Amino acid sequence: MDTKPLESFAKVARRELIAAVEARLSAVLSAGSVARSERAETVRLLESQIADHGREHVIDKVAYTWFNRLIALRFMDARGYTNAGVVSPASGHAHGQPEILADAKRGVLDSQVVIDAGAQEAIIGLLDGTRRSTDAEGEAYALLLTEYCRHWHKTMPFMFEAGGAYTELLVPAGLLAGGAFLSRAREVLTEDVCDDVEVIGWLYQFYISERKEEVFAGFKKNKKAGADEIPAATQLFTPHWIVRYLLENSLGRLWMLNRPASRLVDQMDYYIAPIDKETDFVKVLGPEELTVIDPACGSGHMLTYAFDLLYAIYEEEGYAPSEIPSLILTHNLNGAEIDPRAGALASFALTMKARAKDRRFFTRLANDPCLDPRICVIESISFTPDELNLLITKSGDRIAEEEFWNQFRDADTLGSLVRPNAAATQRAVAVLDGLKDLEETLYYDTLNRARQVVAQADVLSQPYAVVTANPPYMGGKNMDARLAAFAKEYFPNSKSDLFAMFIERCLDFLPVGGHLGLMTPFVWMFIASYEALRNRIIHEETISTLVQLEYSGFDGATVPICAYVLRRGRSDQIGAFVRLADFVGPIVQGPKTLEIIKADRLYRVGEASGDMKRYLYRIATSEFAKVPGTPIAYWLSDAMRAAFTKGRPLKEVADVKAGVGTRDDGRFMRSHWEVSFLRIGRSKKWLLTDKAGEFRKWYAGMQYVMNWENEGYEIRNFKNADGSLKSRPQNLQFMYREGVTWGKIGSGESSFRLRPEGFGFNDAAPTIFGGDPAEILMQMNSTACRALLEATGSTLNVQTGMIENLPILDEGVIPAGQARSISSELVETSRADWDDFETSWDFKRPSWLRDFAGHGSLRQYYSVWSRNQLRAAREQQARETYWRVPCE
Repeated sequence: MDTKPLESFAKVARRELIAAVEARLSAVLSAGSVARSERAETVRLLESQIADHGREHVIDKVAYTWFNRLIALRFMDARGYTNAGVVSPASGHAHGQPEILADAKRGVLDSQVVIDAGAQEAIIGLLDGTRRSTDAEGEAYALLLTEYCRHWHKTMPFMFEAGGAYTELLVPAGLLAGGAFLSRAREVLTEDVCDDVEVIGWLYQFYISERKEEVFAGFKKNKKAGADEIPAATQLFTPHWIVRYLLENSLGRLWMLNRPASRLVDQMDYYIAPIDKETDFVKVLGPEELTVIDPACGSGHMLTYAFDLLYAIYEEEGYAPSEIPSLILTHNLNGAEIDPRAGALASFALTMKARAKDRRFFTRLANDPCLDPRICVIESISFTPDELNLLITKSGDRIAEEEFWNQFRDADTLGSLVRPNAAATQRAVAVLDGLKDLEETLYYDTLNRARQVVAQADVLSQPYAVVTANPPYMGGKNMDARLAAFAKEYFPNSKSDLFAMFIERCLDFLPVGGHLGLMTPFVWMFIASYEALRNRIIHEETISTLVQLEYSGFDGATVPICAYVLRRGRSDQIGAFVRLADFVGPIVQGPKTLEIIKADRLYRVGEASGDMKRYLYRIATSEFAKVPGTPIAYWLSDAMRAAFTKGRPLKEVADVKAGVGTRDDGRFMRSHWEVSFLRIGRSKKWLLTDKAGEFRKWYAGMQYVMNWENEGYEIRNFKNADGSLKSRPQNLQFMYREGVTWGKIGSGESSFRLRPEGFGFNDAAPTIFGGDPAEILMQMNSTACRALLEATGSTLNVQTGMIENLPILDEGVIPAGQARSISSELVETSRADWDDFETSWDFKRPSWLRDFAGHGSLRQYYSVWSRNQLRAAREQQARETYWRVPCE
């Protein structure tokens, strides 16, 4: 699907609708307005909402409500689910007024929809001129829209409000104008586009994209995300190929384990069959027991594909096609969401999936509210002490019961992270049964909110056979105080990011043998802050399959992504891992995954599989425990993992330290050519220092100087406004010592280089001190070391802990003396290369001018070329020879 037209339309529509609703609001609230006289109670409700939430909030909410409704109506028009076009011209006409308005102009009104006699009279009066108006057709259409929204409320109350809502007063003006909202909606939402209900989710993501930009701009100013910011900051639409991969390898896999002869496998292109026999999985007797939840369902993209798989499963089992949609919505699919807008879209999407399979589904839905999609919009609910006195039992544990009833106090921020107790939920049901006689009293509102607490707790305390999600991503530094405190107390192993907390929470929903399909950033696989979470997954759960996207392979977030399926409970099962690092860009990720999976299938049946098979690795989850830090480094060979037992950790032979953190480089650091050369050196003001810099191996060309006057007095006493130390003058005992350094911040291959004696070092360029620097350089710049660093997350930040745990081999495939000789030669070549440029602090003149003064340009070129050739040959030898035998 080409989403560019959707993006452009949604962004413009948001701005236009906000302006239109604001203008309409001003008219409605003006003194002497018609609304004040004809619908005074509704106007009072509107004013109270503005007083409670602010004018801007109400305008934004109403603008989106009408966007939602009009898009939903256009979708149903395009699919032929409405008797007459509500926002579209008659079938077969690309342009023109909405069909219901054209019919009304001929005096034809659908009496089953426009049932209010006053509304009928007003519409006809406006259109035949007997009722005066400056915009008769516009007013008539607004009334028609209101009546049709009331009509669809009976079927889809989550999308269309009941009569009397203040949104009815704020129908945007100008909808009928040429080039206005309705005509553009029809151009973008063609019948072909509306063939897939996922278009609704794309529109919502694009509609809130400008709000998302505002929130992220606030993060840069150190603002924190609370209930109003989290939905916009974390809503992220999941590419359809990832949705298929996750559901086919969780829901589809579970069904295949229960029904090995099922032909469901024929339509699951992204399914990776296990190679081991599995016995410890959730046993189901029939499709009804395949319960699925998406605890952060957004607009329902995961659930709509789960619907497709479940429909095929029911059909295969012989169920009547007309019964299947109702069975799926009644027994199988569940969702939870903190954003009511997204929750409404999820319910709408599932309703449309059901209607596409059952022509009578709307009628069934209107007659049986139990068929409503089970999407739980989690609301914030709390109770006063007096209300709690009503709800708490006299013989119970008051503290525990208070915690139960108020557990959703911050639910607009925490959402599905709340962990209700199933037994307490059942006790609460019994409490409410005993209070039924009070439902018609002043306690009505209290009991209504209590029922909502029980409903939410019930959804979040049930076990599910399958869990799937693209959970919110947000680091701890952007969490507000409530969320940060909650994370620290209840999710200590995963508090670094919301997505990591959701990994743990989603596992909680599963019984042993259940399956979890997730799409998250892949940082949890490698870096130290997620080690406790990895330890749980490695020692207590099983990774069934995983796809690691290329670093920039996801279009929609500035984070590297992976998609994976976990099976609850530990086993020795061999998992399948797909690595897409060699395939750049989001467009190719899905097709390449498909090629790799197909190649693996061919290989498994003994047919030629081609080169793509090499991108799929198979390894048991328990193997990851063999590498320090437990990185999910599935591509490492057995010999590479064995290097950690053959070699000694680097920390046993050397000290790995981070240097001075100035915390204000603009104040304390300069390029060396910006200061007097006479003031550079030990015991002078400026000290040459390594500060990461460009990718460079073997020799550290010092470009920067640091203010180290009086042994760094200013830096060591640089403080915050509250008097606390702002700088980080750490490991000063290593200052001036020779060492092997590297750049801490990186997004690719790391480069290790020698820093000679007499220089300073910065926290952006940590350093290895001790041992034999020449030999350490050889091992650090080897191909094997690069692979091991990738396994520990070096594509992100190369921390000292990663380096000090690397294995150092006492003996390579060439003698240590020869290794030192090659390393020293490369250092000198790199030093000479650096000194050839004016940016070097030791630059005098270019080597070719110094060595071949007065000779022709051909000899000059040959000098540089031959030196580079020698350097390349030596580096190739250093990279690939030293570790080849121990680790191949």
